Amino acid sequence: MKAKQGRVLVVTSGKGGVGKTTSTAALGAALAQNGQKVVVVDFDVGLRNLDLVMGAERRVVFDLINVIKSEAKLTQALIQDKRLNTLALLPASQSRDKDTLTEDGVARVIAELRAQFDWVICDSPAGIETGATLAMRHADVAVIVVNPEISSIRDADRIIGMLDAKTAKAENGQRIDKHLLLTRYDPVRARRGEIMTVEDVLEILSIPLLGIIPESGEVLRSSNVGAPVTLGGPGTAPAQAYLEAAQRLNGRGTEIVISSERPRLFQRLFTRRAA
Repeated sequence: MKAKQGRVLVVTSGKGGVGKTTSTAALGAALAQNGQKVVVVDFDVGLRNLDLVMGAERRVVFDLINVIKSEAKLTQALIQDKRLNTLALLPASQSRDKDTLTEDGVARVIAELRAQFDWVICDSPAGIETGATLAMRHADVAVIVVNPEISSIRDADRIIGMLDAKTAKAENGQRIDKHLLLTRYDPVRARRGEIMTVEDVLEILSIPLLGIIPESGEVLRSSNVGAPVTLGGPGTAPAQAYLEAAQRLNGRGTEIVISSERPRLFQRLFTRRAA
């Protein structure tokens, strides 16, 4: 009988600074808190921030590039989380160039991780370059992280197109499951028309909504102390939102209720021209 393989999830965005790495850590921790075996993988070669958010920066000895180049075994590079025994981190390299990522090397590492974990969560660098395309290459599921801002939404639309064209599943004629995670959302500002409403965002991107993470200083505070917000700020609104999003990834969880109040500014800005 063939062993069950883990699912590969890519957390991606077109624009930087939308909360992608904090969301990777929070979703990974939330799934692990539910008893599933999870590894979070940092694909942002040259920058490496996921280890900081996970509170593991002083424990990095080997990294993803070392494993790809066969300079270290996967077991040597994986860092076990001290708070959750079902959560691990595979860090990126700070000293290598992103071009050291190879398609064959990434495929081999992802295959090894699939065999060991229920979830392999890839933290993609922002944009459309090599690191981003390789992070999404073997994904079964994608979480597209956006802020309720024009530039974030526009760039996310490009990423959705890449997911439908450049993943292994897409090339095999299969569909990758795509979910939208809306971060830094403030309903008061949305009612004033200062940011986009949830309905505006969904109308433009047309993919299922995984969760709405409210604007909160708690996310930054947790990151600064090296903890995913579900661990560093348990009971807070962002932590609860990430826990519910993780449940939805597993096909469970409550329905997301969206306010029907819609300022018209962004609707006018994004009215699509007739073909």
